[in-house]
Amino acid sequence: MQEQHAFPFLREILLFLTLAGILIPLLQRFRISQVLGFLAVGALLGPFGLALFANDVPWLSYLTFPNSDGIKLLGELGVIFLMFMIGLELSAARLWALRKWVFGAGVAQVGLCAALIGGAVLLLGHPVETAIILGFVLSLSSTAVVMQLMNESHTSTTPLGLAGFSVLMLQDLAVVPLLILIGAMSQSTGADPTWLIAGAMLKAAIAVTLIYLVGGRLLHPLFRTFARQRQPDVFMALILLATLGIAGLSAMAGLSMALGALIAGLLLAETEFKHEIEMMIEPFKGLLMGLFFMTVGMGMDVRQIALNPLWLASAVLGLVALKAGVVAALFRFGGLGRGRAIEGGLMLAQGGEFAFIAIAYAIAGNLVAPELGQLVVLTVGLTLFITPMLTRLGRMIGDRWEHHEDTLLAAQDGVALEQVRKRIIIAGYGRVGQQLGKLLTAQNIPFVAFENNAKLVAKMRALNLPVFFGDASRTELLRRVDAGSAPAIVLTMDHPIAALQAVRGIRREFPDVPLLARSRDARHALALKQAGATTVVPETLEASLQLSASVLTTIGIEEQDIDRIIDDERDLFSATLTRDAQLRQPQSQL
Repeated sequence: MQEQHAFPFLREILLFLTLAGILIPLLQRFRISQVLGFLAVGALLGPFGLALFANDVPWLSYLTFPNSDGIKLLGELGVIFLMFMIGLELSAARLWALRKWVFGAGVAQVGLCAALIGGAVLLLGHPVETAIILGFVLSLSSTAVVMQLMNESHTSTTPLGLAGFSVLMLQDLAVVPLLILIGAMSQSTGADPTWLIAGAMLKAAIAVTLIYLVGGRLLHPLFRTFARQRQPDVFMALILLATLGIAGLSAMAGLSMALGALIAGLLLAETEFKHEIEMMIEPFKGLLMGLFFMTVGMGMDVRQIALNPLWLASAVLGLVALKAGVVAALFRFGGLGRGRAIEGGLMLAQGGEFAFIAIAYAIAGNLVAPELGQLVVLTVGLTLFITPMLTRLGRMIGDRWEHHEDTLLAAQDGVALEQVRKRIIIAGYGRVGQQLGKLLTAQNIPFVAFENNAKLVAKMRALNLPVFFGDASRTELLRRVDAGSAPAIVLTMDHPIAALQAVRGIRREFPDVPLLARSRDARHALALKQAGATTVVPETLEASLQLSASVLTTIGIEEQDIDRIIDDERDLFSATLTRDAQLRQPQSQL
């Protein structure tokens, strides 16, 4: 019997992994939100679901979670990494590009919804502290659910999608002061709420500034130093160290670990390692989110639906109507058409996943009564479940009311957003990549470059150039920068095999993007062309042509004749290369 306790909660862990292994593929196949799927399974198999009958039906104890304590520890890890991933999605560049929507509509949405919801809670007879917490918590929407729905409908890069994403970014940023506000209220009783909020905001600013300055000075050099080894296990260890280390420091300072994890993500979002980190944690992202939401589902007492049907129905409808109205009005004021504004309002009308974290902290700090907290959690969960239906309804309204093209966010913002999104991508930032980057910068053409030499990346970043650490032959990295909408992808990397692999992967994932590649010689050029490169420029050819042009100039041939001769040679080489690639194509397919 002693061996059974050597690994605590082994049964619960194995059951969760089994469910995750079955659920994730099924949910993806039927295009069901993973958030909703894990919430539903957690509620169904948790202490308030089928586990209630485990004593009467013994075999149910093997398929349910009678005691959620067995998975709460893993759920805490899920919370930490969820907050880390939210922080990693936020960056100064994105905030600046969308600044009018983020700090205009985003701030207005959180402020108005918090005031209206908080006022309603006060009218129901609850304390001021409860009204403040619930007002701010319920003003937030679900980033996980909304972004998945926008990606599935391919609306994330439309004016409506950009506006919705901007509001969600501001809501994620609002998590920082809200966490500190809950901590401050939990430790202080009887104080003036106005001064309490002001003090909490000041404390948030000081804490974030200190952690940002100290963490930035430590994390950046640390990643730069060890990234040179190019060992995935070392890189993963650094990510875990950064996340859990800053979360631990935050806890030591009297703040929440979730806040520390969010700040760790914010810090790393500003480094050249951002995209590489996203790729490293991508395999674990769905699992950790599933763990968190399944734990939340276990805490949802679905019996309350039968015990308080009127209260819950009123709360769900009231929350959805209030938030949809506020968001729609702000989007309409910001320049979206009436139909698209209503669609955006319905899309962001639900409660957010952060409500589950914040309300748990508020209950622990005696700021929200446990009974009320349970009903609020259930309300948020129900709004999440109806979000796909609300989004479809909003799309129908938007399509019906908007017969013309969507109104642009604003003339200046529209141009800026297109420039940010549609960037030329340079793979490899050595001498050739740097020359290309210099030329593009001189012409005010936006670009982003990837280079796997950490020392070179650090040097370029010091010059404020958009160069990031990463191996551009990995198409997962290119998807992070929306390579499908890039005007062109340019491969300037030195290694012939790496360039060939990159061409094959890029052409497979992005068949329509113009792909220009540098080659070592004619043989390498033929291989790249055969793999799918649009244009190939061999180094040896260009060097010989430039030398030939200089020789012809020296012996007195006219410049226009020289240009014609050189162009003819280039055209001849290009035609030969295309013909040879086409001749070899059937052989490669056999």
